[in-house]
Amino acid sequence: MARKANSDSGDAAANPGRLKQIALTYKMTRRSDPKIGLVLAGVGIVVFGVLLAVGFLIGHPVYLGILGFLLAFLAMAIVFGRRAERAAFGQMEGQPGAAAAVLQNVGRGWTTTPAVAMNRSQDVIHRAVGRPGIVLVAEGNPNRLKSLLAAEKKRMARIVVDVPVHDIVVGDGEGQVPLKKVRTTMLKLPRVLTAAQVAAANDRLRAMGDLMSNMPMPKGPMPKGMRMPRGGRLR
Repeated sequence: MARKANSDSGDAAANPGRLKQIALTYKMTRRSDPKIGLVLAGVGIVVFGVLLAVGFLIGHPVYLGILGFLLAFLAMAIVFGRRAERAAFGQMEGQPGAAAAVLQNVGRGWTTTPAVAMNRSQDVIHRAVGRPGIVLVAEGNPNRLKSLLAAEKKRMARIVVDVPVHDIVVGDGEGQVPLKKVRTTMLKLPRVLTAAQVAAANDRLRAMGDLMSNMPMPKGPMPKGMRMPRGGRLR
């Protein structure tokens, strides 16, 4: 009985958290999409109304009304999810580290490491490792990123010679990938590695270290005017 009571209390505590999260997401979406409420209401009314009308035509308004209510709720949830995602990407667009936030939500089977390389102009490269191989996601000035990507690939070639390396430059220009399409682009890459090969590649890359782990952090407050050295790495 005590275990059941604890389970019930845990579920009750989780539900307000989910409702609060949905409310916060709605408020965030409404800031960039003021018509979200009208759109959701319109979708729900149309779906429910169509199915209810069909129910009256075939003589089963109760059954079709219940089905219409469920489908209307489902349609509203789908529309809300897509518009909320679009609003979130719109707010992240152009913000430093936006690509790293997207990589953290790519999905299972991926190991992401933000800011593996950076230059003095704050152009940055993030790394993700999965079944397709290694994906370097770069954000910043496309011209400066060419040399930064080449240097990172050369550095990795000494450690992981048998793993394919893909690169994605985030942006809206030619040959670039918009922020909202980074995840889908990565998921469309062909899977050529086994789980064991992915684990081995991660181990070798982890031993190589990254920008944050290689950077010696001074004790006490961060010195003012501290600059990133050329090449994006402290030795």
